[in-house]
Amino acid sequence: MAEFTGGCLCGAIRYKIDAPIAGLRACHCVNCQKSSGASGTVNAVVPSASFRLTKGETKKYDDSATRSGRTLSRHFCASCGSPIYSHRNPDPGFLVVRAGTLDDSSALRITGNIWTSTARPWAHIDPDTECHPENIPVPAPKP
Repeated sequence: MAEFTGGCLCGAIRYKIDAPIAGLRACHCVNCQKSSGASGTVNAVVPSASFRLTKGETKKYDDSATRSGRTLSRHFCASCGSPIYSHRNPDPGFLVVRAGTLDDSSALRITGNIWTSTARPWAHIDPDTECHPENIPVPAPKP
């Protein structure tokens, strides 16, 4: 079984992922640009059930001003501000973990980009990766 660990800058938040990570997806939406202070976010998409906090509690910001119209809960460390993970509401069965918070991401590569239509002109997008001008359609959660 694959296992990944990670945490925030100050060490108050630690987590464990008990699932493989096939690749990373970069999000270039305006909200990810604003929340990261950069060209967007780089994320590992993992099953919700495979992620658990092992130390600390995250603070949550419900981002309802998304272009998709769905609320995105953004979880971060209240002490140092590090963004840790996000998930849509209702939960579609997966969440996105910020790749920069992983302890070891050396074997992972960006395999896809979303919201390229709103990417900053100076953002690097590898043309050899899968690119979507908006989000990838996500199946509705099971009732």
